[in-house]
Amino acid sequence: MIRFHKPRLRQLRVVALATTGLLVASALVAPASSAQTVPQAAPAPALTNTIPGVDEIVSSPNLRQIANVPKVAPLDATNSDIAFQGKYAFAGNYNGFVIYDISRPSAPTVKARVLCPGSQNDISVHGDLLFLSTDSSRSDDSCNSTTQGADVKGSWEGIKVFDIKDKANPRYIKSVETACGSHTHTLVPGKDRKAIYLYVSSYSPRAEFPDCQPPHDSISIIKVPVKKPTDAAVVATPNLFPDGGFPGSQTGSATTGCHDITAYPSKDLAAGACMGDGILLDIKNREAPRVINRVRDEVNFAFWHSATFNNSGTKVIFTDELGGGGAATCNETVGPNRGADAIYDIAGRGNARTMTFRSYYKIPRANADTENCVAHNGSLIPVLGKDIMVQAWYQGGISVFDFTDSANPKEIAFWERGPLSADTFVGGGTWSAYYYNGHIYSNDMVKGLDVLELNDWRTWSAKLTRYQELNVQTQPSYLGW
Repeated sequence: MIRFHKPRLRQLRVVALATTGLLVASALVAPASSAQTVPQAAPAPALTNTIPGVDEIVSSPNLRQIANVPKVAPLDATNSDIAFQGKYAFAGNYNGFVIYDISRPSAPTVKARVLCPGSQNDISVHGDLLFLSTDSSRSDDSCNSTTQGADVKGSWEGIKVFDIKDKANPRYIKSVETACGSHTHTLVPGKDRKAIYLYVSSYSPRAEFPDCQPPHDSISIIKVPVKKPTDAAVVATPNLFPDGGFPGSQTGSATTGCHDITAYPSKDLAAGACMGDGILLDIKNREAPRVINRVRDEVNFAFWHSATFNNSGTKVIFTDELGGGGAATCNETVGPNRGADAIYDIAGRGNARTMTFRSYYKIPRANADTENCVAHNGSLIPVLGKDIMVQAWYQGGISVFDFTDSANPKEIAFWERGPLSADTFVGGGTWSAYYYNGHIYSNDMVKGLDVLELNDWRTWSAKLTRYQELNVQTQPSYLGW
């Protein structure tokens, strides 16, 4: 979701009624002239326009909800991202995080609720460690902090580290302050496994913010020694855009840092969604990532939000969070090419790798003007021989689509709740929808944790892949052919 400032929306199959209780080191960069301009794609088929009723659940026959766990106070703020480890799901919330036992996906239970306010509380896990992003200016780094203006030098934003060895009793053990806070972060294992790195993305600098001064064209890299996590510290702040990046326009955001980075550690590759630019990075040297290719879409993209590789690393999907997640953009007025995914083919080797635009993908259903709907967080489904992804679209629900033919992506499954209100715009919907060990988990901003089951012949092979740990922005590889 876009942070605007600191002190800082057919033909559907009804399956159910309302459910119970939603730097120091510089980076080499491709010159500005290499940033490709993306042509406008051909018009997509017309949207269907049958909209479900308030809280009504609709879906394709092959995707069904099997569980919901509502939010409860004090973690009744906005739900955000999800990470996984073994039989647990770790779900972020603007007021902290929840640990769910998902050993029975049809009946998740709460193992722990941790109150620690600080939007967005973007979350990742590694071994006995859990990391939270704080991107709201706080009075201090404690979990008892209060809101305090970013214009105050003593205010704090950054990364919090928890020991989660005892899942029922997480312990807060360390904080690391970062420039402009931490909107999101990406966990990247070190080559020697003795340390892990966090690539911290943040943006929106202002002259009046002492700890977030313009220009801010960098990321912060935190090194965390695995055996001594309390020694975690910022070790580099590489400048990814020495030329300043995209300057912005009436339809597109200026680049002032990155919103999110997805790493593919086994390929020493990463993709950055950086507000006005999409970038490909070589991360062989974990402390000095290098930009090797850059693309822009000055026609249809407003805000480069996130990225997902296919398993072979020959494609990347960038999402456009038009309206910052707070607008109705899944309608005829906006059309199929804005607030959508953009699919790129990756060709070449090493520093000569390039990204070539192939198509846009957007859900083929119109949403009500009372619903926020736009491309948001999703993950690859580990299907043999195919490129298939599940993705959250806020109140547009959950979409599963096949982009094996990158020029012709096709939806193969969907699940959606009706609007929260038939008369008034009310924000909500699924923030993250990820596939993990046989099921899809969705963190709905208002309705809580949803668990869904996908039964489709095209995705049966995904159940052969099991992960012990999954941070979606740290993309794993799986067996393919």
